[in-house]
Amino acid sequence: MYRCRVCFIISLFVACLSLNANAQVRFQKSLSVSFETGPLISNGKDWADEIKNSVAYRGIDVRLGWRNLSNNHINHLHRYPTFGLGFTSSVYYFPEIGRPQAFYGFFEIPFSHKGNLRKFQMGYFSQIGIGYNLNPYDSISNPLNQYIGSNLNAFIHFGIKADYRLSDRVQLFASGGLKHYSNGSTKKPNAGINLAPLAIGIRTNLGEIQKIPSDTPFYPDLEKRGFWNFALYTGFKNYDIGKSAYFRGGLGFNYLWELNYKFRIGLGADFFYASGMADRFPEGDFNFKDKTSVAVVASGEWKLTDKLFMPMGVGVYLYRNEANQEVSGFYERIGFRYRFMNQFSAGLQIKAHKAKADFFEFTLGYTILGKVKYTTPNR
Repeated sequence: MYRCRVCFIISLFVACLSLNANAQVRFQKSLSVSFETGPLISNGKDWADEIKNSVAYRGIDVRLGWRNLSNNHINHLHRYPTFGLGFTSSVYYFPEIGRPQAFYGFFEIPFSHKGNLRKFQMGYFSQIGIGYNLNPYDSISNPLNQYIGSNLNAFIHFGIKADYRLSDRVQLFASGGLKHYSNGSTKKPNAGINLAPLAIGIRTNLGEIQKIPSDTPFYPDLEKRGFWNFALYTGFKNYDIGKSAYFRGGLGFNYLWELNYKFRIGLGADFFYASGMADRFPEGDFNFKDKTSVAVVASGEWKLTDKLFMPMGVGVYLYRNEANQEVSGFYERIGFRYRFMNQFSAGLQIKAHKAKADFFEFTLGYTILGKVKYTTPNR
């Protein structure tokens, strides 16, 4: 429960910091309301199909957004994105899964600059926050639901969105995507609840109407340099239903190169540690290596603002321990981090094997900036 609250706090923290990244800009505030419907996605097992056939998902969604319309190169790169806070809820209660609800932070990014100047435009969005009001697995009262083992869970929603502008004040929109509720294996079972809703809604711009800049802003010279990133990962993992959760964490480093204004790419390595081996396998005799794993990682960063970025990576184990449920030879990572005081960062990311959560990584990072090797001219 504590870890999910931390996830929610981080999502709000990220949303609020993104809004305050440049205090001198002007924002177009907006309020969006939508209705959505779609199926619960089964994992193909008998119990999952039974739940799927019992759940007819209908939901509502409310979002308060701030679109950054300052004419600088970061906003121009992302086609003047919208950041904000939102709330989503199922209309109905289902005995098997409860009434899924969530508070979240979000961003929306249009696909093109031309779309900003037309009545019709498309874009993509991401939401992350805390899901609650779920009815988790219970061996007596709710044995069928093996999707979720906890009341509080992380909430993630990715999708695409189409807007049609009726006026400068009012827009209609439709969207489709995937909603996911999961606790990152902090309490099993945790197959995760996946919903695929289609939504229709209306958005109204609040306050004074702000025009979207039509001119290309000045782009500063891009400094080509390297970045040494060091990170501390902390989290918890539950290995068996009804058992305790144990500390999972590790250390990581990578060297990233400034590819362009949006992305950095590079290579690195991870070291992971899993506690609780003696409790989980009391008859075993384990050494330090049995509790650890090491991997090389292809890493990247997507820069959403000057301070907010998404770390991404694919790791390949040099050695691993299946007793720690490292079930494949590789893993994926994605998340959000916020950089502060230039060289420090903090955030949340998920490590997964074949898209199945291993654990949530609460991360504290430190960056050493390399020397500028050369610059590319501004656009």
